[in-house]
Amino acid sequence: MMKLQRIMKRNFKLIAVVLLMAAASCSFTTKKFDDPNKDKLLIDLITYVLNQGHYDAKELNDDFSANVFEDYLEGLDPSKRFFYAEDIAEFDAYKTKIDDQIKGKNIEFFNLTYARLGERMEEARGLYKDILSRPFDFNEDENINTDYDNLEYVSSKEEMRKRWKEQLKFNTLITYYDLRQDEKQKKEEDESYEMKSDAELEKEARETTLSNIDRYYDFTDDLEREDYFSVYINAIVEEFDPHTFYFAPQDKDRFDIAMSGKLEGIGARLVKDSDNITITEVISGGPAWRSEEIAEGDVILKVKQEDEKEAVSIVGMRLDDAVDLIKGPKDTKVTLTVRKKVMGNIEEVTLTRDVIEIDETYAKASMVKKDGKKYGIINLPKFYFDMTDYSERNAASDIKEDIIRLKQEGMEGLVLDLRNNGGGSLKTVVDIAGMFIQEGPIVQVKSNGQRKEVLRDEDPQVLWDGPLVILVNELSASASEILAAAMQDYKRAVIIGSKQTYGKGTVQNVIDLNRWLRNNDMGDMGALKITTQKFYRVNGGSTQLEGVKSDIVVPDRYSFVDIGEKDQENPLPWDKIDAADYSIWNGYVGFDEAIEASKERMKTNAQLKLIEDNARWVKTQSEDSSYPLNYAEYAKQAEKDKEMAKQFEAIKDYKTDLTYSSLPYEESLFAQDTVLKEKRQRWHESLSKDVYIEEAINVLSDIHINNITRNKLADVDGKKKVKN
Repeated sequence: MMKLQRIMKRNFKLIAVVLLMAAASCSFTTKKFDDPNKDKLLIDLITYVLNQGHYDAKELNDDFSANVFEDYLEGLDPSKRFFYAEDIAEFDAYKTKIDDQIKGKNIEFFNLTYARLGERMEEARGLYKDILSRPFDFNEDENINTDYDNLEYVSSKEEMRKRWKEQLKFNTLITYYDLRQDEKQKKEEDESYEMKSDAELEKEARETTLSNIDRYYDFTDDLEREDYFSVYINAIVEEFDPHTFYFAPQDKDRFDIAMSGKLEGIGARLVKDSDNITITEVISGGPAWRSEEIAEGDVILKVKQEDEKEAVSIVGMRLDDAVDLIKGPKDTKVTLTVRKKVMGNIEEVTLTRDVIEIDETYAKASMVKKDGKKYGIINLPKFYFDMTDYSERNAASDIKEDIIRLKQEGMEGLVLDLRNNGGGSLKTVVDIAGMFIQEGPIVQVKSNGQRKEVLRDEDPQVLWDGPLVILVNELSASASEILAAAMQDYKRAVIIGSKQTYGKGTVQNVIDLNRWLRNNDMGDMGALKITTQKFYRVNGGSTQLEGVKSDIVVPDRYSFVDIGEKDQENPLPWDKIDAADYSIWNGYVGFDEAIEASKERMKTNAQLKLIEDNARWVKTQSEDSSYPLNYAEYAKQAEKDKEMAKQFEAIKDYKTDLTYSSLPYEESLFAQDTVLKEKRQRWHESLSKDVYIEEAINVLSDIHINNITRNKLADVDGKKKVKN
């Protein structure tokens, strides 16, 4: 609902991080950073790093300034219901001066907008409470325009009230309609049920809207000045390209967790609801889970460290600050005062912190049978790795173990599912690609003005020499695109998926800003993710903007949605370099024939036709920006949409005749870990309804292996083993 909130809790799915330059954060500076004002110091530091280290550093000029101006204000007030036209007119004096302020370490523009936003939000607090204190009239013929980008800022308090009223009325109308539908259904199921009146339902809907807005204000009340300053900083750095991003200290911690899939703490996910810090999930295998004393819905009231006498109350505390108190190094103890959800009694629970592995981050494997043959499925959510120690658990080591286990079970073909995989470590890509070819280049990397570097698989051993299919979609990005592109260039795998993948062909380096400072007493300065290089396929082409074009194109729900790199602001351009020296894989017979056979099957696949029609309809729906605030008109449109949606219900009812099973090592864990068992059962159920996996298995069954090549590979492997 609010873009500020989306910025503050940014989704890092499309981040690709490569630690190619070990000393990058201190290798190109002799400048001293010693401004006593932390905000000015941060601006100075980040600007210097960008100018010195970015692949395509931008000139800070009036055009740059104007772009920052627009993006920053949109981030602060995306629905245009806080700032007035007079505010924007006042801000406009800075529109072409932000570049000068950056160079001069001047934060006057930020200070002005931050203070004004606080004032306007406080005014709006009283406004929305007053509006929602009175019933809405849903018989009036009104409409709301939700194309906020093209709305003008309001010029008066009356116009501001009207804008808020329209938005609040629209939110309430949606809930009111749903409540009326629920009442009708209850009456149909039980004739004796006494339906609530329209007035009661309208009041309930209004209270729901009020609660939602109150929650938003609870969130913003917890934000501090530095949180808003991060929004300003990122409006600046994202003008360089979409993937350059400033991490405030706590954002950097979350990023590290996302990339490694590990954290040190008690193993629970928390949320702030009003003043309460509530447990929303207990992570399987963690200290909280093992203790059996903590459950979902419990409220944490106090936190006491093992070396402190007094517990600290976290009631009303910022969620980030509460999390900082609860998490901690492995083997340290923390005592939580908890109000139990079930009985409401208050208990003290002492837990020993540990390293928590987040299962959703990691690769998972399954086996499926078709026509008497066994096939393996490996789902890889991201190319994860430990940023401090690559030898720790990473995507490549896990994939290797899964392939070995699948081979032991008699796998005759492998599907590697990279759908929705936004990237990760470049080294893991090279290591994984090397499992499927003898040796050779995997990706080419180029810094601005520098000679290209070719990253190669140096190991002649092939871990899997059988049929290989890779699944991708529009959200397969960065590292996923490198792997898919390499396997496509070698003709080692058949790529099935969207018309093209995301199109992110750039490399980022995460730089710890604290390493630039001597005798820093300003506190943690955070980190900067900066685009330092571009990568290229072994055939010389870039995946930037163009992505990887699938060998077999299949429609999906994203087919008509603008979500790729080409749809972002300030993307780097596509280009091409010389191809690397590589040889096409000759381990297949009938490779092209298998692709053509699949294309023919796809032409007549009713499920895919339904998915494509649904994607077109969703696209049409998303383009609507005018909605009625009259109940009868809204209900009429809602019923029409509901009838249309019924046509697509068959999508979720699709069922293949394939049955999936976990590998023996994992099944042995199920007796102790019922949560893992349930997760795998849900995954297998989704696989059994997955038309894309079904077709991938069909393609595997059509591909034939060149046994002459396979025997040669076996000789190479054998020689290597003897040599070792």
